[in-house]
This record gives sequence, C-alpha cells and structure tokens, in this order.
Amino acid sequence: MILTKQYRCIHSSSCQCTKGHLSEDVIFLVFKWLNWNPKIITALSCACKWFDDLAKRVLWKEFCRTRAPKMMLDLQSNGSHSVDGNWRALGKLLIYCSGCKKGGLFNSIQIPGHFVEKTRFSRTSGKSFLLPQCRTDVLYVSDPCEHHDQGEEGDVGFFRGVFKSFSMSKVRKMLIIRGAQLHPTEVCPYCKAKLWNMLQAKMIPQSASFRLGSYEDCIEYYVCLNGHMLGICTLLPLSDSEEASELER
Repeated sequence: MILTKQYRCIHSSSCQCTKGHLSEDVIFLVFKWLNWNPKIITALSCACKWFDDLAKRVLWKEFCRTRAPKMMLDLQSNGSHSVDGNWRALGKLLIYCSGCKKGGLFNSIQIPGHFVEKTRFSRTSGKSFLLPQCRTDVLYVSDPCEHHDQGEEGDVGFFRGVFKSFSMSKVRKMLIIRGAQLHPTEVCPYCKAKLWNMLQAKMIPQSASFRLGSYEDCIEYYVCLNGHMLGICTLLPLSDSEEASELER
C-alpha cells in the first residue's frame, strides 16, 4: 500500500482521517503486537500529520528500545527522556546504511543507501574512533557494512554511529576550538543536521582503521550537530585485516 504524505490532520477538512483516529493506546498495542515493524511505522507516518507525530513521539522510541535495549538505556542514563536528533532519526540510523553518491559527502562512487537486517553497535569499538583526549566520551559505532568489488575503490565499508549527550562531549568542544567548518551543502541523512568533517579537523586516530580493518589513509567520517556519525573506508583484504587486528591488540 502506497500512502501519499498528508500535511494536515483531522483538524482540517482536507485530511483523509475525516472519521477520527484510534486512541494512542490502541495504536500502541497494535504496534507492540507487530514488534514495532519499521516499515509499517513508516507507512503509518505517511498517512497524516497526527500519525507522523505519534510515530516520532512513541513508536520509533519503542522500536529503538526493542532493537537495541542496552544501548538505549545507556544513551538515556543521564536522565534525559529523549535522545539527540529525535527517535525517528535514531531508528533510521539503526537499520539504514546511507551509501554515497558521486559529488556528495564522499565524492567518489555511487552506492545506493539500503536497509540492513541486523547491525552490531559497540561502545568499545567507539573508543577507537576518538582521540585519546576525548575517550571519556561515549560513542557507539556499527560494524562496517561491506560493499565488495567497487572498481578502483576495491572493497568499501560504510559505518555509522551515535554519541551519547553529544552537546556536552569533548569531541564537540574540540571541533569548535579547532574552528572546524560545517559542510556547505550536505546534511546528515538521518536527521538533516549540518556535518563536521573529522578528517578535515584532523581528529581521526590510527586506531579507527585498525578497528575497521581498513587502509589507514582510506577512512573518512562526519559527525552531525546531533551527534550522529557516518563514514566510509576501503577495507583491507581478509588476511591483511586479520593482521591489523593483531597489531591493534
């Protein structure tokens, strides 16, 4: 079923929901039974503005809590009831590899974005993407989503992540102190916020390439104003990446 996005709700005569909505409690129970299916949440969001608001406030939050419960508890452990950039953006980050386009952030090859069934996010891995003076920050990073045989680029990996309380992080403070420039045109594919280039800011440690199993000079990533991270790397052949892992240890 394809639904056209509606920008008005029951309060307007042009809304398709002319007979009213089910209560939030009923919708909550239906989606709990559906195990917070992200495709159905997305379809519901397109029905009208009221459903879109409900999905952002409630359904995406429950999806995130179900998909990554320990990670969500940690991200909220400072007492906040929300997360940077909203729940829908975080839900998308959990299940969507953004890919890249020619002339875009990574300016090299065309690889379409796509949904992924399962992705492991690790707080321990996140430490490898932070400079030593920033390693008290909390960053969850995914395993690379591998795209093999991309011509001259070889085997390409995309990774993504999210900071806890990014507005108070040492990484954000260092980016500001260093006068890092925001990308003039591109925005975060998850929340549409502006992006800092960590390579340009010289804030990518060598340990990041070891963790990913990639070439040291072929890794780049961005962090948005809401603390979402997305990056690209060229992966080492399997035997070489195993050797890199030994070096990291």
